[in-house]
This record gives sequence, C-alpha cells and structure tokens, in this order.
Amino acid sequence: MVGSKDLPPSTTPFFPNVFFRNQFRAKPQWPAPGTSLSGQTAIVTGANTGLGYEAAAQLLGLQLSRLVVAVRSLERGEAAAAKLRQLHPKATVDVWELDMSSYASVQAFARRADAQLPRIDMAILNAGLVRLEFHKIEATGHEETLQVNYLSTVLLAVLLLPILKAKGPPNGPPPRLSIVNAALSLAAKFPNRAANPLLPSFDDPAAFEAREHYHSSKLLAHMFLWQLADRVASTDVIVNLADPAWCKGTDLGRDVQSAPLRAAAKLFGAATGRPKAVGASCLVDAVVNKGQESHGCFLMSWQIHPFAAFLYTPEGAVVIQRVWDETLAELDFAGVRGILESMRA
Repeated sequence: MVGSKDLPPSTTPFFPNVFFRNQFRAKPQWPAPGTSLSGQTAIVTGANTGLGYEAAAQLLGLQLSRLVVAVRSLERGEAAAAKLRQLHPKATVDVWELDMSSYASVQAFARRADAQLPRIDMAILNAGLVRLEFHKIEATGHEETLQVNYLSTVLLAVLLLPILKAKGPPNGPPPRLSIVNAALSLAAKFPNRAANPLLPSFDDPAAFEAREHYHSSKLLAHMFLWQLADRVASTDVIVNLADPAWCKGTDLGRDVQSAPLRAAAKLFGAATGRPKAVGASCLVDAVVNKGQESHGCFLMSWQIHPFAAFLYTPEGAVVIQRVWDETLAELDFAGVRGILESMRA
C-alpha cells in the first residue's frame, strides 16, 4: 500500500493551483449504492452544526444505528439531535458533553465511551476553531487554537485508540478514526519551526498571527500522524486525516467578532466554497469508503495526498521528532505513552 509518507512531496504552489483544483475540479466519491451501516455506532465531535452535523446526517442516511453527538453545549447538541432524530427515527442519537478546551472533559468523554458503548465502528474528530485574537486557556496555559485543534484532539485520538480496538466491529473491518484536517496545512509557513521547545512558542501573544496559527495547528497533526502510524497497526484501528476543503455555511469562524470580517468570509465562501454536503462527504469517505490503504494518510479531495512538503526535508524530520516528544510529554498526565505502547503489543 502506498501511503502519504511514501508519495513524493508536492511541489505545486498551493495558491492558486492546489486550491483551485481542490475547490472546483475534484469529484466527490459518495458511498456506493446499497451501503449500509446498520448495527454500527459512530462518534462525531462538533456534530451540532456545520460539517459535523452534515457528516452525522449522512452517516444516519446510510442506516447508522447509533450516533454519539459530542458537543460543548448540551443545549445546542440536543437541538441538533432533535432534528436528526426526526429525520432518522429508527436510529439512536445520544448527546454527550465534550469541551475540547478542557483536558478533563476529553478524559471524561473517553471514559464514558469505554463504559457505555458496547461497540464503536468509527469516530470523526471534527471539533475545531479559528481564532482571530489571541486567547489563552487558563486551565492548560495554551493558546486556544493550539489547544483545541491539536493538543486536545490528539489526546482524544490516543485515548480512543484502545477503546476502538477493543470495541470495533466483531469479525469485520477495523474501526476507523478520522481527524478533520485542512488543505491549508499545505500552505503553512510555520515561522516558529526552529523554536526549541516548539509547542510553548505557540503560546506567545507577541508571536500570534491568526492565519498562521490555524495553518500550523493543522500541520502539527500531519507530524503527529507521521509517527503514530508506525505505532498503530492498520488491522487494529485505521487512523487518517481528512480535508473537507473550504466550505460555505460552516461555523468554523464562529468566534469572529468583527462584522466586516464575518461578511468578507461569508462572501468568499459563497464564491469559492463547497456546499456543506460535499465537504462533509470527505469525512464520511474517510470512515466509510476508505480502508487500510488510508491508514496514516492525509486525504484531500477523496484521494491519498502527500503530507506537507516540509515533513520530507531533513529539517522536517527533526521537527517531527520534536513535536512527537513534546506532545507525549505534554499529555503524559493522561498516560498516553503507556497507551501507545499497549497498541504496539
């Protein structure tokens, strides 16, 4: 199998070449007619709105039996679940609290999944945000974009690995774990790449630049998966990254306070964005259509794509290892090293 690591790095300029192809020329790969998820259980984080909601609806449209809607606001989650239950009355739709800015909430969610779900076939880690202003999470000491898009997402992914392995489909294909990523990771300039230690450099208010922080938060996931794929067998859990491309009508920039900026983003989305249904199909593709060939891969436009070109360089190799080591050290309180060792056993 040829994965992202095995492909030659792309030298095509992101703007306009890659962006144009990704937005306008790529063709959706919908599940084959007759595809049924009957009897299966899925977790979708951030499923109360935007792409998360649309992906959840598409999974239920494939006769998914049980869905866990993981959300920060139970009230908003219940409102979304009510609509999903009305559309799919035969399915069980649960709403569980998950605050990605809180390590404790992430740990509690994983424990609940282990205790209450007898079977888990797939998980889509979709929760994420864009911050235009610097905001530090006091409980962790980290800038919020780094915390939500990378650190808490990686923690949840690692905590779910042994649970998925133990509760995957009996006598079936391995369970899937897909982390929502972004093609914009390929455009990351990563200005703090030489910082040592690296992760604390994201927490410096003087160095905060909203666009680069978002791009780099997604690039960090490339680096983590580069290492993780060698430690988790595709026969146990299939782990991949999925890019839905730029989509119109999502709440990714929900925290943007500036009315002109919100209007500009809405206008740009209307002109260039994919419909939510098409963007969400990338997430569904990652957990329904794709199999072991996608393990450890970055999926863009429904295809296995190389990671960001920086990862293939000698400097990139050094930074990949630094990101891995610092991430494991940051998450050591949750026993991630032991979990990853158990996955190799």
